[in-house]
Amino acid sequence: MYVLRGGRVADAEGTREADVAVADGDIVAVGGPAAVDDAVAERDAGEGTEVDADGRVVSPGLTDAHVHAMMDGRPDVSTAVSDSDYAASYRAASNLEAAVEAGVTTVRDLGSRGTLALDAGEAIAAGDIDGPRVLACGRNVIMTGGHGNWFGREADGPAEVRKAAREQLKAGADVLKCMATGGVLTEGAVTGAPELTPEELAAFTDAAAPTDTPTAAHAHGEVGIKNAVEAGISSIEHGTFMDREAAEMMAERGTYWVPTASALRGIVDNGIEAGIPEDAVAKAEDAAERFGDAWDHALDAGVPIAMGTDAGTPFNFFEEIPQEMGYMVDYGLSPERALEAATVNAADLLGLDDVGLVAEGYRADLVVLDADPTEDVEAWRDPDAVFARGERVA
Repeated sequence: MYVLRGGRVADAEGTREADVAVADGDIVAVGGPAAVDDAVAERDAGEGTEVDADGRVVSPGLTDAHVHAMMDGRPDVSTAVSDSDYAASYRAASNLEAAVEAGVTTVRDLGSRGTLALDAGEAIAAGDIDGPRVLACGRNVIMTGGHGNWFGREADGPAEVRKAAREQLKAGADVLKCMATGGVLTEGAVTGAPELTPEELAAFTDAAAPTDTPTAAHAHGEVGIKNAVEAGISSIEHGTFMDREAAEMMAERGTYWVPTASALRGIVDNGIEAGIPEDAVAKAEDAAERFGDAWDHALDAGVPIAMGTDAGTPFNFFEEIPQEMGYMVDYGLSPERALEAATVNAADLLGLDDVGLVAEGYRADLVVLDADPTEDVEAWRDPDAVFARGERVA
């Protein structure tokens, strides 16, 4: 048991003075000292370990709705193709430990080789390695030769796409991910060009429907975005060339947008001088020029937004995930809405109903910050303490 004393609490429900008690992985009390003392006494577990939060703010741990645990931010992702499964596993363990120490207590892996991310999630849950809660898709479903073909499950035609999606469910996938358009980091792929057809996307979501499994679509171009939304996809990843019509469709249907600003910034800010392939840099620079328009359309239409970084892509490191919060504010979100995107919104997208608030009955995934993140978005960058599943991990 831990008792965080003397601070304030800041989450999607606002900022208020409160102590917080956690036990057995859950938040068991939030309120004044007397109420928290009563909750501690009822547990009959002694006084608990006290944490001085005076002058500090207790907030929910961050949820990153788009990472790739097997990638390490190297400038040329294609060089990881020849790595062994063992090397990829060690890298994933290191990445996930870095994420949780940075205050990221839940991640959604949207594409790793085989069952790597699914296995990592089980290892963390069992206490074998340190890291955030992991929800994962297994392998991406893509067209033959499509974006990310070196680690995806290639499939052509509705029947094969449906089978590929069902294979991921059989392996234990928490979410299904497909590639609706080309992408930046696959040589020869056209970033915004549609890849899976509308019929294939419909088969993909049809495979997810019986188990009510969330779905995600990598989609840069407006046609691919609209195809995915029409098919009933739960979230659009990247959405770089989103136009007004696509934004309005997403808002009307409640389709989440996971913008992953960190992915573009990592490539554009470092460039070919840092070893990133020239083709990828050219595509990223073109995408970055149009990304601001996508934000304008999304904010005007009221598209629901969940935080995600695409961590693992070039110079997009797991220990720097919290910088995405600042990027979202740069593009027009208030610090309060950025907090919502990275807590309650992301939890809703992932299907988690007990993550994202500092409230009794919620999981004890918490960060202790030097400033109120609803006022200062940079507060997320250097947490004083991190608790994951009720245990202090940093």
